[in-house]
Amino acid sequence: MASTFMVVTRQISTSASCHGKRNFRMIQIFNKRGSRAYKEARAKDPNCDIPIDRRGVKITGKWVNNHWVNIPEMIPELIVPSLENFHLKPYVSYKVTNVKKREYTAKDLFNLVYADKIKKDFKEGQLNPDGEPLNPNEYEALTPEEARIRAEMTGTDIFQMDVERPKKS
Repeated sequence: MASTFMVVTRQISTSASCHGKRNFRMIQIFNKRGSRAYKEARAKDPNCDIPIDRRGVKITGKWVNNHWVNIPEMIPELIVPSLENFHLKPYVSYKVTNVKKREYTAKDLFNLVYADKIKKDFKEGQLNPDGEPLNPNEYEALTPEEARIRAEMTGTDIFQMDVERPKKS
């Protein structure tokens, strides 16, 4: 009759630790993982598990209902001025005094955009007891909702980068 014995032994491994199992979830190799079919499916699906690493390149549009919409204002363009008939030399001496400008604040913006109109309306008596103008201009007559919609329109300098993408179904 044959019997089985379990022999307990200790093993010692002398190989380097980098020859062992690798945890690929800890290694960030964004555009390299997956088969070709997976990469093609990921390119079509905006809600992919592993984000596409664009290596610092800015996107030029946004996803709307599973379709990519290019926004012309988001496409970068190089503007090079013409230097014909330009008499200054492209050198700044170290002897020039250092010019310091203070930070542009919300108060500066308010003074630049609204202060003159408010002073003018006050001097002419064009304000009601609440301080609202009696003859508002186009921008003062906007409701908060209309102002928000106008600010989010294409062509303004405000772009919301966190676009809600459609959910997987």
